[in-house]
Amino acid sequence: MTFQIEVNRVLLENHIHEILGLIGEDTTREGLVDTPKRVAKMYQEVFAGIGIPPETALTTTFEEDYEGMVVVKDIFYYTFCEHHLIPFFGKAHIGYIPNGRVVGLSKFARLVELVSKRPQVQERMTQQIADAIMKVLEPEGVIVSVEGQHLCMCARGVKKPGSSTVTTVKKGVFKIDTSLVDEFERTILRD
Repeated sequence: MTFQIEVNRVLLENHIHEILGLIGEDTTREGLVDTPKRVAKMYQEVFAGIGIPPETALTTTFEEDYEGMVVVKDIFYYTFCEHHLIPFFGKAHIGYIPNGRVVGLSKFARLVELVSKRPQVQERMTQQIADAIMKVLEPEGVIVSVEGQHLCMCARGVKKPGSSTVTTVKKGVFKIDTSLVDEFERTILRD
């Protein structure tokens, strides 16, 4: 997708210039002259995950006979609400019970980053993270919890700053074993 955005960069710049004019801004004003270029460059960065399957972030797996839960918590993300193209951000927490295969821990951060680099809704983002882990690692189970603050709710519309949304997806043993869910929740709440 990065290539596609690069090809369309001039068009993006022109459209941003038009939008600025349509909202009543003076596009020749010093502070706005280079804004279309900066916004097009930002779009290239923040939407770099479009068209890339989430599971490609989990490229390096290892055979490992580990019987406990693995939890990676507090993975910060920034993304854009697909309904308003306004940012939302927060933390993702991932837990899984390996079934003979593990992945390098940094790959979970890469996975969260990849799914956040596209216009997104938090529910889908949570689902995509869980589905990718299940597909690649085939663990006994996975649980993903994503916390988010949505500027479309905090800075516009109902204007409720400080409100947050939590989405959770449970797969495999996490759907049937509430003690595992409790252990995951206690782990992510620890400092």
